[in-house]
Amino acid sequence: MGCSGYFATDTGAVSPAPANAVAGAGGWVALPDDGGTRWETAQFTAIADGRVCWAADGASGEAALERFAAAYRREGEQALAGLDGDFTLFVVHHSEPRAVVAADRLGRRPLYYAEMPSGTAASSSLRWLAARPDMDKDIDPQALYHYLYAHVVAAPHTIYRGCRRLLPGEALVLAAGRARTVRIWQPRYQEPHGGDKEAATADFRAILERAITRSVDGRCAGAFLSGGTDSSTVAGMLVRTTGGRPHTFSIGFDAPGYDETPFARAAARHFGTNHHEYFVTPTDVADAVPRVAAGYDQPFGNASVVPAFHCARLAREAGVELLLGGDGGDELFGGNERYAKQWVFSLYEQLPEVLRHALVEPLALRLPRVGPLRKLRSYVAQARLPLPQRSEAYNLVERMGAERMLSAEFLATVDRDEPVRLIAEAMAADGAQSYVNRMLARDLRFTLADDDLVKVRGACALAGVDAAFPMLDDELLRFSLTLPPSWKLRRTRLRPFFKDALRDFLPPEVITKEKHGFGLPFGVWLAHDRCLRELAGDSLMGLKSRNILRRDFLDALLDRWLPEHPAYYGALVWVLMMLEQWFDSRGEADVERDVARA
Repeated sequence: MGCSGYFATDTGAVSPAPANAVAGAGGWVALPDDGGTRWETAQFTAIADGRVCWAADGASGEAALERFAAAYRREGEQALAGLDGDFTLFVVHHSEPRAVVAADRLGRRPLYYAEMPSGTAASSSLRWLAARPDMDKDIDPQALYHYLYAHVVAAPHTIYRGCRRLLPGEALVLAAGRARTVRIWQPRYQEPHGGDKEAATADFRAILERAITRSVDGRCAGAFLSGGTDSSTVAGMLVRTTGGRPHTFSIGFDAPGYDETPFARAAARHFGTNHHEYFVTPTDVADAVPRVAAGYDQPFGNASVVPAFHCARLAREAGVELLLGGDGGDELFGGNERYAKQWVFSLYEQLPEVLRHALVEPLALRLPRVGPLRKLRSYVAQARLPLPQRSEAYNLVERMGAERMLSAEFLATVDRDEPVRLIAEAMAADGAQSYVNRMLARDLRFTLADDDLVKVRGACALAGVDAAFPMLDDELLRFSLTLPPSWKLRRTRLRPFFKDALRDFLPPEVITKEKHGFGLPFGVWLAHDRCLRELAGDSLMGLKSRNILRRDFLDALLDRWLPEHPAYYGALVWVLMMLEQWFDSRGEADVERDVARA
């Protein structure tokens, strides 16, 4: 789990290379700590970090790179589309200053690049790039706006103005010190109207077993187990494919409505795993916050990183090398609650346009905001919006108002429409006509690549274990793209095909449970835990000097709104606290300097 990087210049000159560098014409490649997987030809060398496979025949490791090399000689960078797996790849030419760098098609491993006066560098580590002396390390206000909007920094941005991140399905071509990105893969939804469910079920379960086997790849593996459908499926399939009693790990909370350990225990009993639990306390959270903030290359605001870290810590103590996560099942098969909510809103679109605009909306939007009339008014107000604006109606920045939250100086430096514009681009995936597939495409691009996968990989790295995501296996991904939209969402029923296909495999209480995951009761704990409240208060006080958020907004958030609605506003306090904690961990100077320079 080390650093990979390539550095190219027009002249072939390079800055001092690290000890694990391999020379190439016009630059060098900094290999991962374990050397990676390598295939060398007379023209170029291909080096992969992670698990790499050749999709056509399932070859892996060096054999996969050998097949890729043959295709690369014929097709150039388009040959990257033939690679499956969870990897970063570097192709360095020997006779010319040229390289191609790429990550897997879902962005499971990030790749960053920076164009600098001395040349172009690419790396799997943003921190490695930021250590280059001539990289522009000014904080990017647009990246900060994305963080405040989505609680993560959305690609292609990074927190630094001088560095970018490749999008999922992109590759970077470096030649003579110049860089260009090329699209290698994007989801293509087929959207048939029906199919043979019995045959599809058999295929699905067989693919799931193969996905687990490929992810484990002979290592000592355990699994996250929240008690939800995805994590329970992964744990059960791990038992089936290994024939043993693998370790599973779950987190509990002494907070009503947050603890799901009974469901995790039910799944562990059902499959016979060696189950471990840990109940996270407010003290655990306060202790973890500075460590987690410092462990990420850029600000990261998903609060469930703390329970994920404690799961990974348990795994390390149990001797587990690899933790399997259930991430991706929702985004492939239709499991997020907001999909059902959007179906309810989509019913409004079935009314004749003239009726909606001439009668319903003028009447509904004049209704008083009381009782059932308030709900009707709210429904029409949201339903009349197109996607993706409608799906973003609950975003905290949208609901509270950017002018109310952010300083005028900061707002003057950012494009406030960019987050929704990037979401719209993702939702325009090839073949995605149904709104459920459009939302799935959105979540492949943002919820997974920018958020959930970053969370799990970072938490596991902090604890010293590796992570893998069998629900995002490429064969399973391709299978999901062929399913009818109604198999992913039937009215308000989430993932009907997935649940029906596993109804005799999963315990009944898991099939019927409501979705929660490892949510953290941070806002609830803030109301009565002095240590957490001091940590949050000190962090927000530090933000006041950075000229990003309005001071009166920060005061009202802590003193008035948080005590009134701790669960709701606690999420925002967490996001802001983690931002300041990240700045503190880097010793960053006042961001006001960077805002003024933009």
